[in-house]
Amino acid sequence: MSAPPQPPAQALPADALAKTSADHLTEHRLTSETLFTGRFLQARRDTVRLPNGAAATREHILHPGAVMIVPVLDSGDLVMERQYRYPLEQDFIEFPAGKRDPGEEPAETARRELLEEAGFEARDWEHLGGIHVAIAYSNERIDLYLARGLTHVGARLDDDEFLDILHVPFERAMAWLAEGRITDAKTVVGLLMLEQRLRGGR
Repeated sequence: MSAPPQPPAQALPADALAKTSADHLTEHRLTSETLFTGRFLQARRDTVRLPNGAAATREHILHPGAVMIVPVLDSGDLVMERQYRYPLEQDFIEFPAGKRDPGEEPAETARRELLEEAGFEARDWEHLGGIHVAIAYSNERIDLYLARGLTHVGARLDDDEFLDILHVPFERAMAWLAEGRITDAKTVVGLLMLEQRLRGGR
């Protein structure tokens, strides 16, 4: 049986978002099935009740959360990484990042990942915010941090981690972004947030 037709969407002015609820858009879980449990990811298939009463299937991935660090050297250069990413079978230029361990606060993860991957400790930290990178099929949230006052103390890579550390002038990184050399979503957001701060004198 097909679902009843939907009424035309009504456009809301932006100011109305603060005064209205999204309850009429909420999907309610009816059943849930675990399809796969890996080292840190879990895939699930849920049946949900849609706002119009019909049922639908939602396949999604549960993620423990992650962080990314935007490390800025005293010279103004950025500490970045070149790393091979198997799902896309190519190397990417990224900022240091990593998943949260159980019970670990994002700020702790940021300090640990900057040290382990890039070999730096930072004197000054700023939380830039959080992003959701795959909202259609994952609950993954990445917290972004700006790190300044860097001191190099040596990397501590895991046995299965292989990467190059790069010191990249900000203008070069933005050129790579414009040229499509940098396409990693979290790194794109980090660069744009940094650009905003540099323009504002922060």
